[in-house]
This record gives sequence, structure tokens and C-alpha cells, in this order.
Amino acid sequence: MELPAAGRPLQRVWRDRLPRPRAGQVRIAVSCCGVCRTDLHLVDGELAHPGHPVVPGHEIVGRVSALGRGVEGLALGERVGVPWLGWTCGRCSACRAGRENLCARARFTGWQIAGGYAEHCVADARYVFRLPARCSDEEAAPLLCAGLIGWRAYAGALALAGDVQRIGLYGFGAAAHLIAQVVVFQGREVHAFTRPGDAAAQALARALGARWAGGSDQAPPAPLDAAIVFAPVGALVPAALAAVRPAGAVVCAGIHMSDIPAFPYALLWQERRIASVANLTRADGEAFMRVAAEVPLVVHHVPYALTDANCALADLRAGRFSGAAVLEVRPSNSAPT
Repeated sequence: MELPAAGRPLQRVWRDRLPRPRAGQVRIAVSCCGVCRTDLHLVDGELAHPGHPVVPGHEIVGRVSALGRGVEGLALGERVGVPWLGWTCGRCSACRAGRENLCARARFTGWQIAGGYAEHCVADARYVFRLPARCSDEEAAPLLCAGLIGWRAYAGALALAGDVQRIGLYGFGAAAHLIAQVVVFQGREVHAFTRPGDAAAQALARALGARWAGGSDQAPPAPLDAAIVFAPVGALVPAALAAVRPAGAVVCAGIHMSDIPAFPYALLWQERRIASVANLTRADGEAFMRVAAEVPLVVHHVPYALTDANCALADLRAGRFSGAAVLEVRPSNSAPT
């Protein structure tokens, strides 16, 4: 399912042969691929279109079906996952400092690199992850972006705000419903903020252990130590600042957000902090997969056929489901190699 240009629907496209992995790459027979809000930003033109038709999707789960020259440590038939960050140079100052998520030459799966809205894809072998055995393919797919960016944002909030016992999650979708379970498992309180009136998302939050759930237009019952803004709504940033205690932190977890409106300096005063998180590193992925192997995550996913990708994106845009959408792919082995 290919995006010909921003603002256009995805088109069903057939190739005449399977992709061939180059040196250092693997080919993957895709079993499923999560539908992420970043895919929606690309389709809607909020991320720059790369200038050529692109296959979206960066929450890919499948089996290794071919190995490129020089690939070691992976076996044919092994289950792997492919995340958003698909390639980095390894030589720039950011890469050398362990911040490959900020590599200026980085390339991203489903944006500059053909992604997982397809029966087969090719990935850099350095940027695939082994997945927790306890998760089905459909459960594992949302871990590869929603889970990873939630984990990085959560780790950032803990680092910035110090002693965090009460954390607010603004926007209770794919990422929040996963990281909320990690927060509760680690003995902290979750306060969930949804679209005003979204009773289904609030009920899901409570079912997953949230101490409190309400609309984003409401104040929490007690000051928060930190907050993570998952919804791409800039107006939620000053709302979150108003909800956190002095020396608290607000972490913005989206790759795209509407403009943050002007707000009184008093909301930022007393050493409150605002930060963003960008992409992920392989270290993030490895750390979160260890957590996902330990925490009995309940992954709420809504299945769609690959050919219904446009419907999945429209439902995500309209907020018609709670949890994560997952495209179920049926790989074809009939194409010539």
C-alpha cells in the first residue's frame, strides 16, 4: 500500500519480484504492521513527503526470509521487529555520543525507507529487534513505536523531574495505554487525560490501572510530578504545565504538534521544565524489549486487513478506537525471487 503524494489515499501496488537485500540488510516476510500517528502525519502532509511514492509503516513484525552479504547474528525464519529509526551514519558527533536518534543523516522506516504496509520489506540488519516471546505478532507490532517512544518519554520525565510518583498522560492512545501499564507495574500513579467526553478511553485507562482518568479540560485531583503529552495538540502543553508541581517536567512525545499557544510565565516558573523526545536509539529498543518481556502488557489492538490501510488511517484520525490499529498482512510466497 503506497502513498503517491501527500494528501492522497494509499494505492495498492504490485511488484514483479521480491526485494533483494543488499550487504548488511535482511528481507522480512511481514506478518503485521502497526498503524502509527506518524504515518498519519506523513499522509496528511504534516511531515514532508520524500518526493517519490513511499510505503508507510514502521511497526513491522515478520520473519527473516533472506540475508544480505555480511549479516551475522540473525537466522532465516527468525521473528524480528523493525522500528522507525532505520539507518544512521555511525560517524557524526551525535552517533559517536550515543545519540544516534539525532543523526543528521538518519533515514526512517516508512518515510525515506519503504516500510511495512506491504507483504515484504527490506531493513538494515543493525536496526531490527528481537521481540518478547510472550507477545503475539499483533501484540508486538505497537511496541515498536508506540511502546518505544512511550518508554523514551517516560525515561526522560524521570530524569528531568527527579522523584516521580504521580505522572500524567495526555492523550490515551497506542503509546499511553502501553506505558501506563509500565508506570503502574513500577509502583507509580497514572493520571490519564483524554479528549473531553471520551468515556471509552477513560474506561480503558482505569482498567489498565490509572488512579484517575478524565478530560484534558480537567485538572487532576492532585499536582503531578511529571506529564507526557502524546496528543499532537500544542494547547495541552500549558495545560500540563499548570498541572505539574514546582520542579516538575512536561515531556512532548510527538514528532509533530500544533503550535503551542502563548502562556503566562508563571506556569513555567519555579523550575518547571519542558522537553521533547525525538525518535529512538537502539539502546532504547533493547531496554524496552527487556521491560516488555517482564511486564504482562495488555496490548489493545484493532485489526485491519492490509488493503484497508486507508480505513485504519481514517479511523485513527477520527479517534474511532482506543489502543492501537494493526494491519494484518498475509505474505505471498508466489512472487519470483
